[in-house]
Amino acid sequence: MTSPRLDLSLPALRARYLEGRLAPRALVAQLHAQMLAEDATLDRHLWIRRLTLEEMSAYADSLEGRDPATLPLYGIPFAIKDNIDLAGVPTTAGCPAYAYTPTRHAVVVQRLIDAGAIPVGKANLDQFATGLVGVRSPYGACRNAIDPECVSGGSSAGSAVSVALGLASFSLGTDTAGSGRVPAMFNNLVGLKPSLGRIPTTGVVPACRTVDAVSVFALTAGDAAAVLAVAQGEDDGDAYSRSFVPAGHDFGAAAAFRFGVPRAEDLEFHDNAGGPRLFAQAVDALRCLGGTPVEIDLRPFRAVATLLYEGPWVAERYAAIRPFIEAHPEALHPVTRAIIEKGVQIDAPATFEAFYKLKALERETRPVWDRIDCLVTPTAGTVYTIAEVEADPIGLNSNLGHYTNFVNLLDLAAVAVPTGQMEQGRGQGKRSAMPWGVTLVARAGQDGPLLSLAARLHAITLPTVGATRHAPHRRVLA
Repeated sequence: MTSPRLDLSLPALRARYLEGRLAPRALVAQLHAQMLAEDATLDRHLWIRRLTLEEMSAYADSLEGRDPATLPLYGIPFAIKDNIDLAGVPTTAGCPAYAYTPTRHAVVVQRLIDAGAIPVGKANLDQFATGLVGVRSPYGACRNAIDPECVSGGSSAGSAVSVALGLASFSLGTDTAGSGRVPAMFNNLVGLKPSLGRIPTTGVVPACRTVDAVSVFALTAGDAAAVLAVAQGEDDGDAYSRSFVPAGHDFGAAAAFRFGVPRAEDLEFHDNAGGPRLFAQAVDALRCLGGTPVEIDLRPFRAVATLLYEGPWVAERYAAIRPFIEAHPEALHPVTRAIIEKGVQIDAPATFEAFYKLKALERETRPVWDRIDCLVTPTAGTVYTIAEVEADPIGLNSNLGHYTNFVNLLDLAAVAVPTGQMEQGRGQGKRSAMPWGVTLVARAGQDGPLLSLAARLHAITLPTVGATRHAPHRRVLA
């Protein structure tokens, strides 16, 4: 792990600003020096475009004379996945030939900057947000923050690594199949996949527009909740954006709640011998918080998951970049191209058949939510080395989506939370103890209760966050 750095959690930075012990310009100068030192030590390929010190300082200077108490994210540094627009900086989506320079910020970025946050760079990703591994990028395979021989997770690879290394307080990713959750687990972070449409996608390069979500990586659930409070809300430019009424009963803060647990035969850890024990420990921790486990059949959820890469949503990925891929097919990463080009093979009748199947499966899963407040699963069964993924890029990527691919198609909210460490890594290339975590899943609109429960679970399971040695400010949400 890296040496201790400034605690970038939101409560810690806010306290320093309010007490006059830190100024935004001093913070960005320190972060810039740390970024240079990180690059000199080991290039983890986490950035596509770091902001210069002058660029970061301009954002910091715009806060000069402002009262920190009046801006909820005053002076808070954040990274941006490079399929999300930052005005004046190229957006590449992980493909240099696709790059364009936007004149406006994405709506979510503008909201964060208006709240006082400071962008620090555009982060590397699996090209066109297609992958859960973080290696499908011409900018280099993004290296894990804890063990650089391991994958960072994707597609929001650099977004997670930047936060885990203490170079940003939080980051924006996107999540279509687990891209905001798998990197969270692999880098010891909280990963919020909000309800679809809760954060608008105006200014975001789409993967599957109907099920895309802007995600948040943070050190704690409390930090993620603070970012969500600023980022959420409808936008006229995004027809899929929507507002949610308050969740009502906050099961996450309640003394008693019910949580679904997959049947033993539905659990898959992909040769990770320690997985069953780690998942059992997380279930026990939820019991200690007042939860009652309810066994559920995961098979219909898994059937939904198979639709994502075998149905019309692959065609939707093709439609998202159709003019570009038809004009410049050679510009795509070979694995990305192989996946997306399958979209042209899906005809209209097959599309409707898949819609009908999804609707039937959604109805089949609906009664589950009458029995439970949330569902808990491993975020991923295991972690792989970069070498292992390069040897089997599609098969191992598919394994990592085992517990994530159904969430967006079923319009569910989810929060990945760290709960332990894999003490014995898998594969000859593994050396370090790697993070382990679970994901809490609930109906759309239940983001708040999920974050409440994630905060409580995180507080009793892990002493540190990211790749730093900091103990986070434990803040159970009200």
